[in-house]
Amino acid sequence: MLKDWKELFEAVAAKDYAKTLKSFLDDEYQNHTVYPPRDMVYQAFKLTKPEDLKVVIIGQDPYHNPGQAMGLSFSVPRGLRIPPSLVNIYKEIEDDLRIPMNYQCGDLTPWAQQGVLLLNAYLTVRANTPLSHARAEYESFMADVMRYIDQLDQPIVFLLWGGFAKKFKSFITNPKHIAFCSSHPSPMAANHGGWFKNHHFSQCNAYLVDNGVAPIDWRIE
Repeated sequence: MLKDWKELFEAVAAKDYAKTLKSFLDDEYQNHTVYPPRDMVYQAFKLTKPEDLKVVIIGQDPYHNPGQAMGLSFSVPRGLRIPPSLVNIYKEIEDDLRIPMNYQCGDLTPWAQQGVLLLNAYLTVRANTPLSHARAEYESFMADVMRYIDQLDQPIVFLLWGGFAKKFKSFITNPKHIAFCSSHPSPMAANHGGWFKNHHFSQCNAYLVDNGVAPIDWRIE
C-alpha cells in the first residue's frame, strides 16, 4: 500500500530512529490501548500518492478518544460526532467558498483522495493521553517527510495552522511550493482571532489553478 512512497520509506527504514520507533510501538500496542489501529498509522500516505500531492495539512497528534483516530489529521470516521476543531474548519470553508458542509460527517477521505496529505506529526497516541507519543523519532521522521515533499516538482500548498504546524515552514524551500499560516482552528485559538476569515481554502485553490492544477473540492457531503 505504501509502494508509491517507496523511495521515502526505504530511506527511513535504513535509519536508526526507525528501528527504535518500531520497538517502542511494538511495546505500546502490545501493552496499552493506542490509536489509530496499527494498520492505519500510515493511512495518509496510503490514500495520497506523491505524484498526486497538491496540499499538505499538518496536525499534531491523533485524537485520543475511542474510535476517533483514523490516520488522517483532523478526520474522524463517518457517524462520529465532529470534533470542535473540524467544526471550525467547516465553518471557515462555508464562509470562504460559500458551499454547504455536512456537519454529520467528519470523514475527510475525499480530500485525501484528491491529493490532500492529512498528516499528523506524531502518528500515534496512547488512549486518553494526548501527546503521549511526542517522541524524537517522530520528529526525525517528519523532517525526512518534509525534505522528501520539498523536492517534489509540482505546485504544493502547505496549510500550517497553529504554532506547532508553523514550525515546519522552514522546510519549505521549493519555489513551486507555498505556505499559508494561521491560528489553529481549535475553539481556544480560533475564538481569539486568527482563524476565521483566513481564506485559506480559496487562496489554496487559486494558487493551484494559477499553476495549472485542478483545485480541491472541499465539500464534504
